[in-house]
Amino acid sequence: MNQQQRQEIYETAKNWIYEAGSFIREHMDEPLDIETKSNPNDLVTVLDKQTEKFFVDHIHQYYPEHHIIGEEGYGDALTEVDGTIWIIDPIDGTMNFVHQKRTFAISIGILHNGVGEIGFIYDVMGDILYHVKRGEGAFKNNTKLAPLDKEKKLEEAIVGMNHFWLCENKLVDYPVMQKFVRKVRGTRSHGSASLELAYVAEGIQDAYLALSLSPWDVAAGIILNEEVGGIAGDIDGNPWNPLERSSSLVANPAIHRPIIDFIKEGRK
Repeated sequence: MNQQQRQEIYETAKNWIYEAGSFIREHMDEPLDIETKSNPNDLVTVLDKQTEKFFVDHIHQYYPEHHIIGEEGYGDALTEVDGTIWIIDPIDGTMNFVHQKRTFAISIGILHNGVGEIGFIYDVMGDILYHVKRGEGAFKNNTKLAPLDKEKKLEEAIVGMNHFWLCENKLVDYPVMQKFVRKVRGTRSHGSASLELAYVAEGIQDAYLALSLSPWDVAAGIILNEEVGGIAGDIDGNPWNPLERSSSLVANPAIHRPIIDFIKEGRK
């Protein structure tokens, strides 16, 4: 993807995101027709579906040769990353959206031949757009994000993680993770993976780790973080695979390896 193509797709996608955000704000107080998916806490609303369909319809119309991976089932079943792929989460943080009417985002990452080219994370209620074009900087609205601090220490870090790390489970030794929580300066759980990753890229949070996330949860955030020097992959240090659900660790480069080592100590 050359610079001119990237710019044209970026401008088009940005306009669609603002349009979709306005639609969500206008209709969010209407009956939402809430359903559950994989478990009672995995929610989907009619606005999730309508928003994803809005993007899919527009992509099919303007870029019929592009592929789509979407949370709500309107995308393609892909086995390879050739060509241009839009990875879409229409409302990331649906539980926040349903219960709190804030702290949720539209998240779109655009890859070309497996390389992250464009990313958007739009905090709908805050009207804050994190955005990136590969090699051209990452931004929060009109403010360019600085490269991440390579001198960050784990003891100074704010880490995004939810309570499942600290509860008895089959994946990690939770007493080790409780030791990890005491090691870092603080932890946060915002309920939206894409916004957690935006905060890492902004430098106001230093890492985010999750036991199981889908490509649409993290695609835009990974592209955003790679632009400012963040390191992304799974909790074993393997590279991110945009076609698979996996654990996720995105972190300031200074603390990426120390976090992996801590988790490795706690793996069963």
